[in-house]
Amino acid sequence: MSFGQGGPSWGPGGGHTPDWAALAEESAARGRRRKWLMAGGGVLATAAVTAIVATAVITADRGDSPARSEKNAGELPAPGELPSESSAPEPSFSSVAPPPPPDPREYIADAGKDKAPVTAEAFFPGKRLTMGDRVHTKGATAQTRSCAGTTQGALGSILAAHGCEQVIRATYRKDGVAVTVGLAVFGTEERARKAAQQASGGIASLSGAGVPTFCRGGAVCRRTANSYGRYAYFTVGGFTDGRNVTRADSDVFAVGDDLTNFTFRQIHHRGEVQASAAAGLPVS
Repeated sequence: MSFGQGGPSWGPGGGHTPDWAALAEESAARGRRRKWLMAGGGVLATAAVTAIVATAVITADRGDSPARSEKNAGELPAPGELPSESSAPEPSFSSVAPPPPPDPREYIADAGKDKAPVTAEAFFPGKRLTMGDRVHTKGATAQTRSCAGTTQGALGSILAAHGCEQVIRATYRKDGVAVTVGLAVFGTEERARKAAQQASGGIASLSGAGVPTFCRGGAVCRRTANSYGRYAYFTVGGFTDGRNVTRADSDVFAVGDDLTNFTFRQIHHRGEVQASAAAGLPVS
């Protein structure tokens, strides 16, 4: 009598006594199969873990830092030995302040430093003078070393007493008003200042180049006297038709003030140019 697959196997003799030897051998075979299956599963599990670890290592090596080979894996410098990012030399700054630029006034206060050319064109350039929205047309200009010959009244003797070297005159006109500015040149600032402070009489008007005679023959005109550096400058202004000037004639005062301000600026600019050149700076 026999059973189907997987049933007990009975020994010879046809009895009901099982064949213990066959059963024992079959049991041993099943045990060996279980061991092989367990062993195989362990190998597969180990291989899977190894693959995961290898993948992690490869992924880590693909970061921003370069991969380290097995050859130099143990040769990287310690953190304390890595070069510092701030190893480049830092800029240094001098604690000594640069010297201040020269004072422009020094170069117009004394003939020893004031070496720029002294000419009518240097002080009164061009054909027109524009001050704001006011345009003045330039008339005649003149330059002479005979200082007294350019004056009226006592001013000539005052200029001579303080060592006047030369006088430059220029006339400007606007809307029936004419103003002559006279620039007297001295050797020092002190001499020019005293000449302006003691001024009496005035500079003589200069006609010509489209400007008729004005402020002559007893006409009342406006006169001013100022100084800056080694230069004293005087103005005389009035109407070209000979009318007398009154305090209400603001147009005469306006033209005279424009000429006075312009002359001051020209003298100061002269000092700036020379001071910049002495310091090696660009000249504007």
